[in-house]
Amino acid sequence: MASARVVVGAVAGAVLLPLLAVPAHAGSPTAPAVDLAGVRGVLRSALAQGAPGSMARIDDGGTVYRAAAGVADRGSGRAMGDADRFRIGSVTKTFTAVVLLQLVDEKKLSLDAPVNRYLPGLLPDDRITVRHVLGHRSGLYDYTNDMFAKTVPGFEAVRKKVFTPRELVKLSLGRPRTNAPGAAYSYSNTNFVVAGMLIEKLTGNPVRTEYENRIIQPLKLSDTFYVHPGTKIPGRHARGYLTPDQAGAPLVDATEQTVSWAQSAGALISSTRDLNTFLSALLGGRLTSAAQLAQMERWLPSSGSGQGYGLGLRRRDLSCGISVYGHTGAVQGFYTYAFASKDGKRALAAVANTSNNGTVLNTMLRTLDSAFCGKTVRAPRGKAPVERHEDMAPALTLD
Repeated sequence: MASARVVVGAVAGAVLLPLLAVPAHAGSPTAPAVDLAGVRGVLRSALAQGAPGSMARIDDGGTVYRAAAGVADRGSGRAMGDADRFRIGSVTKTFTAVVLLQLVDEKKLSLDAPVNRYLPGLLPDDRITVRHVLGHRSGLYDYTNDMFAKTVPGFEAVRKKVFTPRELVKLSLGRPRTNAPGAAYSYSNTNFVVAGMLIEKLTGNPVRTEYENRIIQPLKLSDTFYVHPGTKIPGRHARGYLTPDQAGAPLVDATEQTVSWAQSAGALISSTRDLNTFLSALLGGRLTSAAQLAQMERWLPSSGSGQGYGLGLRRRDLSCGISVYGHTGAVQGFYTYAFASKDGKRALAAVANTSNNGTVLNTMLRTLDSAFCGKTVRAPRGKAPVERHEDMAPALTLD
């Protein structure tokens, strides 16, 4: 069942985290070569660990590398392929941050202004700024901790439900805040629900319209959609399978849902091609001014070693000393890694069509080393650190 197919060819105000020394940006002429065999091995490992299918795409200048293993649909047995669309989860946050940074460029928003200046009375503390929200330093509790404390029952309770953004914020405000504004990093989907509300208030348009007008249409992202509150993924797509909490229980097909519990924090649909196009454009300076991109890249410590978080953007320091930039995504049925080199010239998008499986989540992380570090990487000795499920119920971690 685990088959791999590969095509390679040419196709037309804060203390900063210190960066590791980077001998060469991935994507530059002196960068390590892509280890495609390593990527394929990672995808096959994910299958062995419970993912029905997995795939990755690397865009490196004019060359595209594709690999896929397993199935996109357990019912039909159709193989996973590069053309399949999928839910990208919290990679949506980077899209949302880009829209807000464009509004900063347009002088419609100030990063260091209180959120309540634009959304009067929404939050209980006027010290919470737009910057705090985009950097997960607001202290706003993540309502998904409670919503998905029990994975499958929690999902089934919200699968068809439609929330207003204010209802989601209210769920958060019913619990104590995690820290004082600006005091610490604490990942929370609430932050990017608030970010979406800011977009709608400042533009007078739904977030869907702003994604389309500012990012999707200019970049010709033909596989990228915001269908909320619709439940279906348009066109050819991979089905997503949620792993129950009970060991040995059958996977749950979670493909169709409103994703209303996430909205501007995690409801976008895309493809590996579109995600690479998006990140290359962002890091290449084509979506914001240089000043606002620099704001996104003001790295502060986040959870996990070798990581920093800016404004809707992660930095990961790889084993070879190269740093990559992007976001992770976890939504019921899909795990996504979408990262690119500092200059955007090499980009990777990788996805497995399962979730609530920490082993698969950690395995898919290894696609980054194969894509950006090449064959120079050696597997670390001892037990590897476990990725945290920060994109969905961040307080829940696996040993």
